[in-house]
Amino acid sequence: MEQQQQEGNARHKGKTKVNHAAIDTSDFLPRAETPWKVGAHVSAAGGVENAVVNAASIGANAFALFVKSQRKWTSPPMKDESVREFKKRMKDFGYTSRMVLPHGSYLLNLANPDEDKREKSYECFLDDLKRCEALGLELYNFHPGSTVGATTTEASLGHIADCINRAHKETTVITTVLENMAGAGNIIGGNFAHLAGIIERVEDKSRVGICLDTCHSFAAGYDIHTKEGWNLTSFIFSVTKFEEEVGLKYLRAMHLNDSKTPCNSRKDRHENIGLGHLGLQAFHHVLTNPRTQNIPLILETPTFDNNRAVWGTEIAVLNRLSGSSIRGKVADDVVFDDLTTELKSAIKSVEGKKGGGTRSKAKKIVTKRKGDGNENENDADEEGDSTDDAELEKK
Repeated sequence: MEQQQQEGNARHKGKTKVNHAAIDTSDFLPRAETPWKVGAHVSAAGGVENAVVNAASIGANAFALFVKSQRKWTSPPMKDESVREFKKRMKDFGYTSRMVLPHGSYLLNLANPDEDKREKSYECFLDDLKRCEALGLELYNFHPGSTVGATTTEASLGHIADCINRAHKETTVITTVLENMAGAGNIIGGNFAHLAGIIERVEDKSRVGICLDTCHSFAAGYDIHTKEGWNLTSFIFSVTKFEEEVGLKYLRAMHLNDSKTPCNSRKDRHENIGLGHLGLQAFHHVLTNPRTQNIPLILETPTFDNNRAVWGTEIAVLNRLSGSSIRGKVADDVVFDDLTTELKSAIKSVEGKKGGGTRSKAKKIVTKRKGDGNENENDADEEGDSTDDAELEKK
């Protein structure tokens, strides 16, 4: 399988024409040729164009990014040169717009009953969407929001849909992708009925979709960590429920995260693939299901200051799970044990080292233009655990 990956990467490199002298691709990890497009939420520090290179360097076939600071209400506009370079690198490295999943600001709360606060969120939301369209992207993923304990769920679903409808009229092609949540407190999106309620109210249903997060689903009570649970009450069950309540046609992306907490914990705590309560088998089910082909499958797991060691290994393992050596067969415990050991080894090699932590601030590939300051940099880098529920409740 490793040989197949290397051969696939060689074919990919043969098709890629990278004319940037500052970018050395010689040590980039291989990108597998597979219909399951696994990647990660990478840094866009130094300019959005750097996210493309950061994704390619870890062998990602898809990626997520923040198109501006996720913790500020306003950010400087993107520079024309940065936008042009982003588009060029997308082409150079062979990424299509449908394999990029920008993530929305942590500050957004389109469900807020306070009209002034909701309008502030809307302006930030619309700015994100326009940035995505300027970059030639088609998807935009965001958290639905919270009732803040001051209104009903039904009213909040209406507020979210109203904002989406307004934004669709002020943009042209972007698809707004709602994320399912872990079900904590007053947070919207902990069950599919919430998502269905929003979509029902959206006027242009061709421009709305869903991103399913494995950790959020598990924390919200969808038991997907065993084969029996998967078949009866999890993804296949969830797909059935999803199709009944929302519609499978709305599935646009997934976030692949293990969970530090048990099923139905209502806590959003991301763990590395195979090392949490979900286990590697759950991801084998995802990566052998044809319904998850050709959509972004994005890791938001801890990297302990080393994207290459952790995400590079996780991506390689997930690609092997989707490979012909396992697909269509009953993978035995030995296979999962071996792959889990590989993942544990990668984590152990970087965890606890100086500067390590649960949120990645790894060394990134950054190419900066002479004279640039930090205008296009994000305050933080990759996506980790979701924004604190209590923080959102105040928005």
